[in-house]
Amino acid sequence: MESSVESFLAELEVQRRASPHTLDAYRRDLTRLTALAAGTELTALKPLQLRRGLMQLHAQELAPRSIARTLSAWRSYYAWLARRGVIASNPADGLRAPKRARTLPKALGIDQAAALLDGAAANPTTGLANDPLQVRDAAMFELLYSSGLRLAELVSLDWPGGLDLAAGEVTVTGKRRKTRTVPVGDKARTALEAWLALRPQFIRDEQPALFLGRNGTRLTPRQVESRLAQWAQRQGVGVHVHPHMLRHSFASHVLQSSGDLRAVQEMLGHASIAATQIYTHLDFQHLAKIYDAAHPRAKKA
Repeated sequence: MESSVESFLAELEVQRRASPHTLDAYRRDLTRLTALAAGTELTALKPLQLRRGLMQLHAQELAPRSIARTLSAWRSYYAWLARRGVIASNPADGLRAPKRARTLPKALGIDQAAALLDGAAANPTTGLANDPLQVRDAAMFELLYSSGLRLAELVSLDWPGGLDLAAGEVTVTGKRRKTRTVPVGDKARTALEAWLALRPQFIRDEQPALFLGRNGTRLTPRQVESRLAQWAQRQGVGVHVHPHMLRHSFASHVLQSSGDLRAVQEMLGHASIAATQIYTHLDFQHLAKIYDAAHPRAKKA
């Protein structure tokens, strides 16, 4: 890969504080650009060649969302070159990615969330009190739903770290290494206290992670995903539940109750209000279902 690409990625990491996930995505997208150049200098590529490259990705059945992200990476790279006077204009300007259908995030209903999180604790036959790992899982899932954390934010938490149970809040570092402090609800605090009482038996080599695995190491995102899927299946929720669905559910339910879009934006750590506004569509869907079920002129004959 060209040295200019490596310099661009280095600046993203240092100056813009891009996450490892973002850097990996940019590297993949710029690798596609290098392959498209086929030995030609990247600075010599013309808009027509870039357009053909996008068409090739579409022909390879790459998802429209992925093509849009790839184009965004190309545009950012060329804008970076233009600011340094390496090229006169950005060849990616004016290019458009294929339109993609607007997909709403999937959120649990309030009753589903209650079934997911209350079921095990309310049913003594599950053996929750006798299984420390289930106590840990309950704490993780309560915290995800209570505070709207991203999965990466959850697994990166240390103890005591940013968790303040006395104050009922948690401070996390999100995208672009921005920190934010969000409330922790009473049920999540109770679940976390139960886990913290058991956590010492799992500590190895002074591991600071809040959530530890059986072998005393920090849990990985994939392990949390797997445990949540199994948990939801045992509770009979009826849908596949992943960690980000709990974040979506947090946002949707808080918005339904408060109507305060700005507060939800702040708690989610969204840089733009536009990213949060998608939850207004979920709220409208909820209201529309109530209308269809209740209004006498909405019912089908």
